[in-house]
Amino acid sequence: MTSETKAKAKVAIAGGGLLGRLLAWRLCQRELDITLFEAGDLSAPVGGACWTAAGMISPLSELVHSDKQIYNLGLKSLELWSEWARQLEERSGQDVEYRRAGSVLVAHGKDKSELLQFLRELQGKLGESARKQVQPLDSNTLAKLEPSLHGFEQGLYLRGEADINNHRLLPALLRVLRRGAVTLREHSKVNCEVGYISVNSEREQFDCVIDCRGLGAKGQIEGLRGVRGEVMVVESREVVLQRPVRLLHPRYKLYAVPRSDGRTVIGATEIESEDQSPISVRSSMELSSALYSLNPAFAEARIVETRVNCRPATMDNMPYIHSEDGLIRVNGLYRHGYLLAPAVVEQVENQVAQQLLQVV
Repeated sequence: MTSETKAKAKVAIAGGGLLGRLLAWRLCQRELDITLFEAGDLSAPVGGACWTAAGMISPLSELVHSDKQIYNLGLKSLELWSEWARQLEERSGQDVEYRRAGSVLVAHGKDKSELLQFLRELQGKLGESARKQVQPLDSNTLAKLEPSLHGFEQGLYLRGEADINNHRLLPALLRVLRRGAVTLREHSKVNCEVGYISVNSEREQFDCVIDCRGLGAKGQIEGLRGVRGEVMVVESREVVLQRPVRLLHPRYKLYAVPRSDGRTVIGATEIESEDQSPISVRSSMELSSALYSLNPAFAEARIVETRVNCRPATMDNMPYIHSEDGLIRVNGLYRHGYLLAPAVVEQVENQVAQQLLQVV
């Protein structure tokens, strides 16, 4: 791509969530003329699924319930996140709390078969490499790794997994975009077509349009659906986890992700519904009960926030990338937003570069 081409190429990005912000940041470094369109307010303290998520980057944890392609993309994302997080912190002046300390899986005694089944399925998909990435834990090693866990006799340590504080990352990305050469168009609900963005019945021409609106693109992607997720945020000074912890249970799979401010993000629900109403009593009771079973001291934790949102998913729960001259649609990251985003963004970057080579 020549300097002349870079200066002339105009790229529109529809959707200011995780994918949209990452794409705008990465593409503006190529000296392209970037415009980011967002239907809402980019600075609002609440947003789409990217704001509701816990920010886990866990290819091993997700492999048991997903295709191996998700795992491979997740490994690529782990490499990219390490570098991208550092760059974003330098350029935004903000700590995004990227942590690569692995994650821990535990199960109560009566559910220990869940751990064994998890390990067998990992070994079935990864073969001998699973042994290098997964460390079985007895009660002593588990207590050293996570002293705040209570009453567990065994567990699994998944090396290399990571997490990132999305409530720090998203504002840091916005700050970098505001400082860069990105035009931000908020409160702009758009329609996307080849080479054009339509806003309030007015069409604007671009060399390339990237549609990453999540469920906002439902009419343009066949089979796109929303999957409801619910999380609670609790605050406790008595229980301090060192890394994400997952509790395996026959009925639900709880995750608890600690933050540096004494808060813990917990979730487990995955409901085939696009209902965006507040968290249900049943879900809050199940989440609270499972959290209490990690450590009874959580009983005195304070529920400081609940979040509900719908994650965009395709019929096979695989990411969707469709590219044609002048238009790229990317969507359907499902429950794997932070796990897949960097790898998917890199693919889209390459497709944009290939398209704009033709723009002279």
